[in-house]
Amino acid sequence: MNLINLGIQIVPKSKTLDSYALVDEAIAVIQQSGVSYTVTPFETVMEGPQDRLMEIAKQAQDAVLAAGADEVLVYYRMQIRKDSDVTMDEKTGKYQ
Repeated sequence: MNLINLGIQIVPKSKTLDSYALVDEAIAVIQQSGVSYTVTPFETVMEGPQDRLMEIAKQAQDAVLAAGADEVLVYYRMQIRKDSDVTMDEKTGKYQ
């Protein structure tokens, strides 16, 4: 199973709760997952097998709802190769 990159942006909607605190709940799920990830100002990018990353993404959105969001908008971007891995390092390693 090849590694892919999955970018996820979770936009929580709440009339009473701070949206950054709700996003922190999603990021905590990703941090605890054990996969490689990078947090950026607009999305968090994860690296791993597609099935595992989609499972983590679902857990992250569920955590935001459990923390009190009224609803969430979730945007995904994925890069998948047929016969090889996709890594974050190949794209951004030279800038680290």
